[in-house]
Amino acid sequence: MNSRHPAFSFLRPAGPAAALGVVPGLALCVAVTAAAMGLQFLETRWLGRAWLEALVLAILLGTALRTLWAPGPRWSAGIRFSAKTLLEVAVVLLGATISARMILQAGAGLLAGIALVVVLAIGASYALGRLFGLSHQLSTLIACGNSICGNSAIAAVAPVIGARGDDVGASIAFTAVLGVGVVLGLPVLAGATHMDPRMFGVFAGMTVYAVPQVLAATAPVGQVAAQVGTFVKLVRVLMLGPVVLSLSLAARRGGAAGASKPARLPSATQLLPWFILGFLALVALRSAKLVPGALLAPLATASTWLTIVSMAALGLGVDLRAIAKAGPRVTAVVSLSLLVLGLVSWTLIHVLNLGLR
Repeated sequence: MNSRHPAFSFLRPAGPAAALGVVPGLALCVAVTAAAMGLQFLETRWLGRAWLEALVLAILLGTALRTLWAPGPRWSAGIRFSAKTLLEVAVVLLGATISARMILQAGAGLLAGIALVVVLAIGASYALGRLFGLSHQLSTLIACGNSICGNSAIAAVAPVIGARGDDVGASIAFTAVLGVGVVLGLPVLAGATHMDPRMFGVFAGMTVYAVPQVLAATAPVGQVAAQVGTFVKLVRVLMLGPVVLSLSLAARRGGAAGASKPARLPSATQLLPWFILGFLALVALRSAKLVPGALLAPLATASTWLTIVSMAALGLGVDLRAIAKAGPRVTAVVSLSLLVLGLVSWTLIHVLNLGLR
């Protein structure tokens, strides 16, 4: 698998010479964010409360703008920077609000439940893919992307199973489109079911594709939901290592799905991205009381603002036509796979009474 394929562009950091190229797209995302904040203000003034918060409005405005106008190359670098790097920084800053005490309260039941959800979801999603006639590679990419951590899992698994570039591209496109849908839909579900913030955090952490998207989905519900959801999602991400290792061993035994070269293991940065390490480092510093109390509120505010700007970028990057191009079988498998993940997570949460106390 060629790591220079466009589908892997989000893994390649921009050099110093490209810094100025980020400005137009970043400014566009900030403008969409300002419009979203303005609409939230008008909601509060006219309706008494913000029925749609700025974070959700930023996604909707960005998606609407992307539908009417496709940003050219001038804007692309800044939009990518906002959607990925700024959101990862927001996740790192969130680590300052979480202490080791909360992690220790999780208990073995929650940790085992997260692992069980990942295993069941991968198995069910892969079976759906094969049932609908998809290839082994595409079925595996969809299963791992939906069940573990979206783009990161797809990028890590692809070289191990010898996936083709078009399969990787289709999987990542669906992650972008459906990821927005999940981020928008989960807060609505939380309100409709009157879910406790902690329980909602567990559910979001088990179902949302990427760590930054968990923050976006849980932020409207509150800081407790965001903290719990991020922790659960991080545990879920750690499943990527064992899964990739298992796939690599299987590929080496039976040949990498017919490939002439042996399966190539992903790099350490693919298995454990920098922002997760940064998040864990801030958790450790907070637990050791090395983060001044006066900084906690500003860090939380910065995390919120960066998340809103990133959601504007996420909306600007959504191409709804990608679903149509992928075909009905892939669309059905990805959608059903996401539904299975949600049902498995919901069932285990209630059967095993998973949650943080």
